[in-house]
Amino acid sequence: QWHFVESGGGLVQPGGSLKLSCTTSGFTVDSYAIAWFRQAPGKEREAISCISSNDGNTLYENSVRLRFTASRDVAKNTVYLQMNSLTPEDTAVYYCAAGGPYCSDWLIGRYNAFDRRGQGTQVMVSS
Repeated sequence: QWHFVESGGGLVQPGGSLKLSCTTSGFTVDSYAIAWFRQAPGKEREAISCISSNDGNTLYENSVRLRFTASRDVAKNTVYLQMNSLTPEDTAVYYCAAGGPYCSDWLIGRYNAFDRRGQGTQVMVSS
């Protein structure tokens, strides 16, 4: 059985940073592409990043490309999302999800392929 546990969210001031963690079990993070998504109240789900299984290559959504960094620690079976220069528009529930081995589905917007996910962690950016 697959499990995902996200942590690291919280309240941060604009311009601040947070590092989210997604600790998994039941599979290995180097066997499946792992994506980060976020969803704000009343808004559509937004894809943030995707780490490919084989080489750890990472893709980003344009609005976070220069501010967020996704990474993984295979030994710990954990994926991270370092978020810098946060703005109120980044306020959302962030969650990780697993899809096929590569980020091709993420790249073409087939986000439903990432159908195994955690409950998420709340990020609030406010002064």
